[in-house]
Amino acid sequence: MSDLKRAHNFNPGPGVLPLEVLQEAQAELLDFKGTGMSVMEISHRSKEFEAVIQTAEADLRELLGIPANYKVMFLQGGATLQFTMLPMNLRPADVSADYVVTGSWSKIALKEAKKLGTARAAANTEADGFNCIPASLDLDPKAAYLHFTSNETIHGVEFFNEPTSLAGVPLVCDTSSNFISRPIDISKYAMLYAGAQKNAGPSGVTVIIIRDDMLERVPANLPVMLDYKTLAESGSLHNTPPSFAIYMVGLVFKWAKKQGGLAAVEKNNRVKAGLVYSAIDESGGFYRGHAKPEARSLMNIPFRLPSEELEDTFAKEAKKENLIGLKGHRSVGGMRASIYNAMDIAGTQTLVGFMKEFQKKNG
Repeated sequence: MSDLKRAHNFNPGPGVLPLEVLQEAQAELLDFKGTGMSVMEISHRSKEFEAVIQTAEADLRELLGIPANYKVMFLQGGATLQFTMLPMNLRPADVSADYVVTGSWSKIALKEAKKLGTARAAANTEADGFNCIPASLDLDPKAAYLHFTSNETIHGVEFFNEPTSLAGVPLVCDTSSNFISRPIDISKYAMLYAGAQKNAGPSGVTVIIIRDDMLERVPANLPVMLDYKTLAESGSLHNTPPSFAIYMVGLVFKWAKKQGGLAAVEKNNRVKAGLVYSAIDESGGFYRGHAKPEARSLMNIPFRLPSEELEDTFAKEAKKENLIGLKGHRSVGGMRASIYNAMDIAGTQTLVGFMKEFQKKNG
C-alpha cells in the first residue's frame, strides 16, 4: 500500500474515511472473522453480525457518554427520512413543533414537518443569508419539541451551545455533519439523529439516539418501518439492516476511540479549521468566508473568491493537485472545504498551501 495515491478528499458527503478503517475492511472483505464470507454475506441474525452491531452501539455509547435510558438505532433512509419520521412519531395530533432554521437542511426539515401537521419557525436566519446563529428564539411553550440542526453542511454554520428549550419541551437535533466531531452532553437532548456519511461511515445508515420516554409518544398503527418504538424494540433488526454500512460505522467508532476519544478528535478538528480560516482571514479579502466568525463551522468551510471565473479556475487547478470536492453547493456558490474527522492535518495544510499559492498567482 506504500505506493497508493489517495486524494485529499474535501467532499461534503459521502466524505473522507480513515485509511486504516478502509484497510481493515479490505482485509476482512472476503473472510470476515473466519466465516469464509464477507460481512455483506453473513446473516443479520447470526452471532457474528450480532457482535458487529452490539459492539458498534457499545463503542458509540462510550464515545458520547450515552446514558442507559437512551436507545440507539441504526436505520435506513438517511437523515432526510427523519424529517418525516420525527413528527410522525413525536408530535401528537393538533400539537405544533418548533424549528430553528439556520440553513438549507433545517429549512427542508421544517418544510417536511409541515406536510404532516403544524410546525413553525422559532427563528429563521434566511434574511441574513444563513450566516449566523439566531440571537433569540420565539418559543411555543406547548410545542411537541424544539428541533435544530447543529451544523449546516451547505452554509457552514455550527451551534457550539445547544439552544435552550422551554421547560417540558424536548430538544431534538439533526447532527449529521458534526456527529462524533466533539463531546456533547447527551442528557440535554430527547433525540439526536445523523446520517453516517459525513464523519461516521459510508452512506446507507442513519444513527438515532432517543430517550426512552420519547418512545411512549409513538402513536399506534404507524407503518412498521416508520415506528420508532418497534424499531427500537427490535434492536434495529426488524428487517435486514444495512449490514455493511453498520460494520463500517463500527470500525470508525473504534478508530475515534484510538485517537483518544472525542476530546482529542475535537482538538484536531479545531487545529484544521484554524488553518483554513486563518488563510481566509489573512488573504486581504481575496478569500471571503460565508459564516460570521462566532458561527463558523469546524466541519464545512464555504468561501468565495473575487469572481466566479476565478472560482472555476480554483476548482480546476485544485483537482490537478489532487484536492478533490472543493466546489461549493449550487445554492451558495464559491468553494467549500469539508474537513471531517478523517481529514488529517497534513491534507489540510496542503489545501492551505494551495490557497496561498493560488492567491499569489491571481491576486
